[in-house]
Amino acid sequence: MSSIHETAYPRFKPELTQRELEDVYTPSDDDYKFVRRHARTEPARLYFVLLLKTVQKLGYFPLIEEVPITIVSFLGKVLGTRSVAEKDLKAEEKRPNSRQRCMEAIRTYLKIRPINDGTYSAIQDAATEAAQTKHELADIINIVIEELVRQRFELPAFSTLHRRALKARSEVNDRFFQSLVEPLTVPIIARFDAMLVLAAPPAISGWQQLKQDPKKPTNTEVRQYLEHVQWLKGWATQLPVISHIPVVKRNQFVHEARALDVSDMKALKHNKRYALMVLLFHAQLSKSLDDAVEMFIRKLRKIHSGAEEQLRRYYLEHQKRAEKLIIQLRDVLEAYFEGDTDEDKGVRIAAAFHDEPGNLLVECDEHIAYAGNNYLPFMLTPYQVQRPLLLNCLSLLNLESTSADQSLIDAIRFVLAHRHSHRESLSIAGTNINLKWIPEKWRKLITGQRSLEQVSEVSRKYFELCVLTETMQELQSGDLYVANSDQFSDYRTQLIEWDVYQAQVKEYGAMLGLQTEPKEFSAALKKTLATIAAAVDDGMPENEHVDIVGNELILRKHAKDAKPEALDKIDKILTERLPEKNILDILVESEGWLDLHKLFGPLSGFDSKVDDPRRRFITTLFCYGCNLGATQTARSVKDLSRKQVAWLNLHHITEERLEKAIVQVINAYNKFLLPKYWGTGKSASADGTKWNMYEQNLLSEYHIRYGGYGGIGYYHVSDMYIALFSHFIPCGVYEAIYILDGLIKNESEIQPDTLHGDTHAQSAPVFGLAYLLGINLMPRIRNLKSLVFYKADKGTRYENINGLFSESINWELIETHLPDMLRIALSIKAGKITPSTILRRLGTASRKNKLYFAFRELGRVVRTEFLLKYIGDVELRKTIQAATNKSEEFNQFIKWLFFGNQGIIAENVRHEQRKVVKYNQLVANLAILHNVEAMTGTLKEMQREGYPIDEEILAGLAPYRTEHINRYGDYTLDLERTVPPMNYKTKILQ
Repeated sequence: MSSIHETAYPRFKPELTQRELEDVYTPSDDDYKFVRRHARTEPARLYFVLLLKTVQKLGYFPLIEEVPITIVSFLGKVLGTRSVAEKDLKAEEKRPNSRQRCMEAIRTYLKIRPINDGTYSAIQDAATEAAQTKHELADIINIVIEELVRQRFELPAFSTLHRRALKARSEVNDRFFQSLVEPLTVPIIARFDAMLVLAAPPAISGWQQLKQDPKKPTNTEVRQYLEHVQWLKGWATQLPVISHIPVVKRNQFVHEARALDVSDMKALKHNKRYALMVLLFHAQLSKSLDDAVEMFIRKLRKIHSGAEEQLRRYYLEHQKRAEKLIIQLRDVLEAYFEGDTDEDKGVRIAAAFHDEPGNLLVECDEHIAYAGNNYLPFMLTPYQVQRPLLLNCLSLLNLESTSADQSLIDAIRFVLAHRHSHRESLSIAGTNINLKWIPEKWRKLITGQRSLEQVSEVSRKYFELCVLTETMQELQSGDLYVANSDQFSDYRTQLIEWDVYQAQVKEYGAMLGLQTEPKEFSAALKKTLATIAAAVDDGMPENEHVDIVGNELILRKHAKDAKPEALDKIDKILTERLPEKNILDILVESEGWLDLHKLFGPLSGFDSKVDDPRRRFITTLFCYGCNLGATQTARSVKDLSRKQVAWLNLHHITEERLEKAIVQVINAYNKFLLPKYWGTGKSASADGTKWNMYEQNLLSEYHIRYGGYGGIGYYHVSDMYIALFSHFIPCGVYEAIYILDGLIKNESEIQPDTLHGDTHAQSAPVFGLAYLLGINLMPRIRNLKSLVFYKADKGTRYENINGLFSESINWELIETHLPDMLRIALSIKAGKITPSTILRRLGTASRKNKLYFAFRELGRVVRTEFLLKYIGDVELRKTIQAATNKSEEFNQFIKWLFFGNQGIIAENVRHEQRKVVKYNQLVANLAILHNVEAMTGTLKEMQREGYPIDEEILAGLAPYRTEHINRYGDYTLDLERTVPPMNYKTKILQ
């Protein structure tokens, strides 16, 4: 049963301040008049006003014994009835018809509808509607409560809401299951049953085969996985569509299906069993198509990067040849100028040749072929090896164009139709092939001529390579999409409708302070940019931290702010006094404050509860958050088996639930006063750190900067030091794609509006989208010399900084596409699409979709404004440096906590890898919370002892403390010991 504490069901707070008592429970003048009309004696008046004020607060009538004594005492004092004892109130409550008469009068006064058939009908309707998109009972109950309050119904008992929400969810789920099972034919059900037959090792069941994840993308593994994708596609064509199942419910059912093994599936009811199989088939197909695209892109990128490397080696190896050809040219020119007549010149030139002219011509042609960084000819050899895999990938993807331009689609079909040809050239005469899309650098190689006029044949190999390359780029830019895919689907279908946009855009603009009419929008931006540029220009002579030499900008390093003299001493004493703990002690105590284990019930919502859920949850959190692994955890923590630890992770824990737990920890942390000395909570920094993995999975990739195989943990860290959100992404992905997701998805009470990032965040489209989302992007800037400053107006000239500007803004482009850009921002705010989804498309220039160029142009304006502030304000640079330092310190802290298995993530399944990163963030946040609680108490003691602790000292401390934490040794999981309550009210400074 869901706990009342997990829901919004109104209840009395355990502790009430005097201010809360006065604000909530003080009767109004009308209340006094109402009470006097219906109650004569002091006990009756006090009882009456207690019912009146508590039902206003709760929505239902509590019994006197349920009302906190602080409320009774407060109202007794306000009414002047202090002499009325608790026994008098209980006697008043038990008087015949007294309570009923009071409740009826209060209902009439407050216009509250009593509990009747209408109440239960409203509960049923609201619960059924909520269950369409919600799975957790607490979420359904909250929606029901909201609806009852809206209709001014008195709230029934919590058990009634829970029982009816449970019934509604069951009925809705059964209807969904029935809708998926009814269309299934008898042969399909028989094949489903065959998948649930346990196979003798080393063979695997069909159910296990369905869950297969790609391994390291070697040629053999890719070939096998593409066969798996083909198998999934064959199945999907025979299964009913699932578009009528809401996405939230669909994801929940898929999570549940992934957690169940063959025996679990057999134990399910008929309809649920086959419905989960249908849903998992569709989910696995979408995921496998994404995988196929990723494999396709990686293989093709590797061919391109390998060819570029070969070109560099070619230049090094043939440098002497180039020098020889230049010397030969010089000798020929000298012979030409020394000759008196044409005949004499010819003789002298002929004598000047060092080698046969034919050989020299071949060498010249070869050199010209690679001139201008033309590495394309070097792609032919590796392509021949990868060709079958790349064309297989292409044939599996149902590619569609997002525009009316079908030229590339036609070319793809042409290539696939001739995939078995071995001819060097292919005829395109009589076909509908349009070659205008071919980039200039490919044209000579494909057609043998610079012009595309009157081309009847194309070079097969180069044409295939060009088609594959353009397909890769258009998949990344969103000009092509894959039907039934997830990441590479048509993002336009996820945007809000235009009528919704028209209804919301003005309110959205007013909320963010943005003009939404194109002309006014660009005028406001232009004015702001011009004003900032003028201010920086005026202040440049006095700016001692910046020099402009010619057109080159030089930033001087700013001096670090001096630390308080007593800081090091206080910090050292604090470290010595913090009580020594092992990690398991920290998890037990901090989890005990928050009861996080209650968030992790069975995925289905119906399974029997596990024995000792708190013990099991803490052990599982310790296992995966510190990377011990199930086997080592079972050795370290007594009375638990490896299977028990792994089972809870599989059947009870999802990324979404871990995120809810993280939010609960952040909100508890935010109650402490100490973090307020470190930051305001209005800014955060984003940074990534590499996590080591084994090579046998698709996400693992060799990282050039960090070295080794792995993925990137990408974290958003508040200026108050707590981590707000995390992602786990491949090494090859541009980190800036995910920089805005963390703030959009953050549901905690700490809500930053300013975001600092590393160098990756300098991308112009990211600046543009952040601006329309109301996020103030302020990254750390490196390679400032390579960034372009843009003027608001081409004709404007500045006295001191004019050399910084090289281009001006195309305001017409911004105005033309402003509605499209705002529509995307509104869609993100509505939860229809994530910033990373659209930024993944905006990371590649598109020749068809001008949206990329519009966001880039808007981003150029916003980024130039920021860059001007960056060079003009040294304090801003210090703030950004301090924020990004916090991210780097957090990265070190989580790595320190992730000490098992040499810090290598052993999971090869991607959703489990993502869960491990969430586990680790939760452990880190719990350790930070525990540290702050311990630091608060210790610092208070030190202040009482006379140590010089002030705001400056507190601001110089940090919660990433590890000296008192023991990571190793035997662990005793003692849940019986008394854990002191979390004391977040302690004020260190009075």
